[in-house]
Amino acid sequence: MSDETQTPETPEPEAARPEWRNFYGRRAGKTMRPSQKTYLSEDLDSLTPRGITREDNPEREIIDPASIFGNDNPIWLEVGFGGGEHLVHMCARYPQVNIIGCEPFINGVAMLLGKIREAGVTNIAVHPGDARDLMDVLPEGSIAKAFLNYPDPWPKRRHHRRRFVTQDHLVPLARCLQPGAEFRVATDIPSYMTQALREAPKAGFELTAHSGTAWDDWISTRYEQKALREGRTPDYATFRKP
Repeated sequence: MSDETQTPETPEPEAARPEWRNFYGRRAGKTMRPSQKTYLSEDLDSLTPRGITREDNPEREIIDPASIFGNDNPIWLEVGFGGGEHLVHMCARYPQVNIIGCEPFINGVAMLLGKIREAGVTNIAVHPGDARDLMDVLPEGSIAKAFLNYPDPWPKRRHHRRRFVTQDHLVPLARCLQPGAEFRVATDIPSYMTQALREAPKAGFELTAHSGTAWDDWISTRYEQKALREGRTPDYATFRKP
């Protein structure tokens, strides 16, 4: 996800406030192309794991991640995959790994599905919704690596509590990660990285690397390219669950 999915917050009556604060903006954007609508109608259902949403699994029973892919390969998680460039790139580069991508922005989901068709990757699952729903039902220590790339910045200080890098999100993520698992964060917002560096250790993560140099297997996404065009500097941090 990125700042392109951000919309101004509209105050809600207290009684109508959701159980969670959203860490993302819009659920849908401008009209999709006919091909993207086709991808959604023809491809999404077969790629979507069952038992994730509160409607499918109101009791929040723990699922078997191996049942999603039909094998016992390691599972990685990408929180907010935007247009899907990084997710598909990693699936193609690491065919021996299964990757689950979560993204509530339906236009981004449609873009991802087109990229999946083009790349022909099969080691992928798509949850078109809130990553917290998935983290709720994953077994403890079931994820081998996690990615947070260019998340919604929520730039106003009063909205920083909506960012993913808060204890409400990082603690459940840490529970799902295996000991030794890597958690990567990429952003072009200095205050976002500052918050990540402060909050991740509180959730039990150790910082292992932080610089302006991306990982060897990184692919620059459209959100990163937008940041570079607008004069913002990418920043990368790697955390580890002990």
